[in-house]
Amino acid sequence: MAAEPTPALAASAEWTRAAERGSLPLIRFMAWMSLYLGRPFTRILLRIIAAYFFVFGGASGRAVRGYLRRCLAREPTAAERYGVYFAFASTLHDRIYFIKDRFDLFEIEAHGSELFDDGAGALLLGAHHGSFEAMRACGRGLAGRRVVMAMYEENARQINGVLAAIDPSALSGIVPLGRVDSMLSLGELLDEGALVGVLADRTLGNEAAIAVRFLGEEAWFPTGPMRMAAALRRKVYFMAGLYRGGNRYEIRFEPLADFNALEGMPRAERDARVRAAVEAYAGRLEHYVRSAPSNWFNFFDFWKPRA
Repeated sequence: MAAEPTPALAASAEWTRAAERGSLPLIRFMAWMSLYLGRPFTRILLRIIAAYFFVFGGASGRAVRGYLRRCLAREPTAAERYGVYFAFASTLHDRIYFIKDRFDLFEIEAHGSELFDDGAGALLLGAHHGSFEAMRACGRGLAGRRVVMAMYEENARQINGVLAAIDPSALSGIVPLGRVDSMLSLGELLDEGALVGVLADRTLGNEAAIAVRFLGEEAWFPTGPMRMAAALRRKVYFMAGLYRGGNRYEIRFEPLADFNALEGMPRAERDARVRAAVEAYAGRLEHYVRSAPSNWFNFFDFWKPRA
């Protein structure tokens, strides 16, 4: 079912090899200003920063144009292309306030939180679309549930370093993947009723993936997150933390798959269920990407042709 790593997958993992853009001291300075000068003032600076990366984006600018062309089914305007950079800057900026529990600054509308009333641990599959921090901020409203993020920490070590400097406890909500004890740690958290978030729209290039039709063309989606859910015998929900402009966020939760009853199931049937779940995930992601085009933060060619 799953494809072996190929040059195509290696190409789709281009984002893992791209150098982090921006200066760490500058980011620290922005974080300090955000906390001490306030959100309204520093959002003015965000527009300047977004404009800089819009003008000098290079390859990322071409990727944004190609993505929006597929999403909108027409040539995007300059304002629409700039909007992606500004939305990205806005969600990173607001992440500082979410880390410091300044939820009073935002209007957060949540849909589907009743899905977690049973208290059972579950996996939440999101994407590099919108804000995971806004979604995690809703954890207090999910019957006080703990919401953690499972991720490869090195992928965003600069930003995470800044957030850790803002609040040393910030990274306690991150469970590292790729370690020997990762599955054990996740299993323990799920048994305690935690909700574990995973961003499932990018492949690292050395893992199994399948080609799924997405915004009109085939793109590679990793099967690892769904296989992890199947191994842990857990329910899977789609999550989206959409930035709607200003101080408004819209959080969405939807059921995707239930892997509770896989015991004794033939391998081929398990694989088929994993594939169906990945396709369902891509379908819901496409729906919300079309709903909020400026929230798609993949600044590389997501549909790069196969080698």
